[in-house]
Amino acid sequence: MLLYIHIPYCDSKCYYCSFNSYTDKFDTREEYILALKKQLEFELDRFEVKERDIESIFIGGGTPSTIKPTLFKPIFKMLTPFIKENAEITVEANPNSATLNWLKGIFDLGVNRVSFGVQSFNEDKLKALNRSHSPQQAVDAINSAKRVGFKHISLDLIYNYQNDTKEILEKDIEKAFSLPIDHISAYELTIEDGTKFSTTPNAKQENENLAFFVSNEIKKRGFNQYEISNFGTYESYHNRGYWELKDYIGVGAGAVGFKKNIRYYPITNIDKYIENPIYTDIEILTEDEVITEKIFLGLRSSVGVDKAILDKDMIDRADFLVKNHKLIKEDNIYKNRDYFLSDELALYIEG
Repeated sequence: MLLYIHIPYCDSKCYYCSFNSYTDKFDTREEYILALKKQLEFELDRFEVKERDIESIFIGGGTPSTIKPTLFKPIFKMLTPFIKENAEITVEANPNSATLNWLKGIFDLGVNRVSFGVQSFNEDKLKALNRSHSPQQAVDAINSAKRVGFKHISLDLIYNYQNDTKEILEKDIEKAFSLPIDHISAYELTIEDGTKFSTTPNAKQENENLAFFVSNEIKKRGFNQYEISNFGTYESYHNRGYWELKDYIGVGAGAVGFKKNIRYYPITNIDKYIENPIYTDIEILTEDEVITEKIFLGLRSSVGVDKAILDKDMIDRADFLVKNHKLIKEDNIYKNRDYFLSDELALYIEG
């Protein structure tokens, strides 16, 4: 069982961000955490969570580092009996708000992994993306996390912004590897409806060579690519759980949950969520839809696709891909050789 906790507050709205986040609701933080606690109680019961059932926790956003660690204490106190020993507990943070004291406070609660939204070490690029931190703040925050004692440290990078070049991206990667990290998430810039960049779509360049360049530069420095956007000497257990389509609880405004074949959608509006955090809309997936998701998720990651979930025609097509060196087969698991072709391969298997 996985648990995702959504914190919707941000210091500023990045021009590419389509996540449910707010820059003007900081006065609701205490009420929000109380509502989140109420929903969590409900979800633990609905998902029939037993002692030590929770294998990983991911606190995302928004920007969780805009919440004082003391506000998180009641949540962690409630969760303690349910958290498996040595569970991976991750928090996202922005370099400008992840102060040394904040990192110490969140570490003392039991968080053992931190993921920094760095995006770039290029000052001009950070300003163009409307990031609220400087390159030096990113360096200082990551080094502080190491000093505090975090076992696992990750950072995000973005590529294919309109002014990106191999030189800029190589410098970003070199800087990242000079820091005490064991994981990088490298995302291609996407333009989503409702974002600032949706009014300036030329902010993104179409250069697939940069995707291969970024991937190769990270891998040649010793990180393993275990998903289309993720690399590391450490593989996030929580991320892998999503790709395996494990059950996961989602708490917070707009946080999605999933159990067997049901997807749960709570209210996204923060004020309405605070009023009623228990409301949930549901989507029931058919058996075929679940199989489709497992194929797409499995082929974009090291999880792969279990032969046992495929029908005869799908197996024939998957075996054809193995014969033509597009997939490999290990112990009846079909695995992808090239994550950048994952969607095309999945569609072929689906027929």
